[in-house]
Amino acid sequence: MKYKGIIFDFNGTLFFDSQKHYDAWKLFSKQLRGYEFSDDEMRNHMFGRTNEDIISYAIGKKPDRALCQKLAKEKESLYRQMCMEDKENFHFAPYAAEFLDFLCAKKIPHTIATMSEKDNVDFYIKEMHLGRWFDVDKIVYDNGTIPGKPAPDIYLKAAEKLCLKPSDCIVVEDAVSGIKAAKNAGIGYIIAIASMESEDLYKKMPEVDEIITDYSEFNRALFEYNPETVEN
Repeated sequence: MKYKGIIFDFNGTLFFDSQKHYDAWKLFSKQLRGYEFSDDEMRNHMFGRTNEDIISYAIGKKPDRALCQKLAKEKESLYRQMCMEDKENFHFAPYAAEFLDFLCAKKIPHTIATMSEKDNVDFYIKEMHLGRWFDVDKIVYDNGTIPGKPAPDIYLKAAEKLCLKPSDCIVVEDAVSGIKAAKNAGIGYIIAIASMESEDLYKKMPEVDEIITDYSEFNRALFEYNPETVEN
């Protein structure tokens, strides 16, 4: 089976930043309820979820809009500060830039589907120069109307942005909820990238078709494209 396009989750997938989100949310969970999220809670209730989902889980009820926005902005501001202070690790995942160059050269449709909010997406566009590889208008993010993963909506919307059927797309994910979202959306091929979690976690998930640790391992033969195509 050949696939026509690819959709990337961003955090922990194209940018190995899961530890920074992990640290920031652990700090906030302690502030919100007096103790930190456990590792299992982080895996099942944080990665791939909206900020509203995470805050709701932490306080045991849906927060009012003002409180949710306040806490989310504080957490994301801390996260962005962590990124800027850690210049050595503020870059794409290993071999990701080369892989994105390949997608652009071969004109393979691609986009990002992230549960990050607009402030963070704008931050990535500016600081990581996403416009070099992506049509930024096709990036799908948490705009307050898209349910968090494992709901399929974000991947359905991303496939629509690429003018492709979900079954014609590959998704690269690192979050358990994101992998389930891709499966729920009918994505044709799901690749788990082991950026923070153990490969053993993904081996236990029937939704996962393949596991990689970086983009040098990505099988480019999965795509339907003209090998002679070159970038204009």
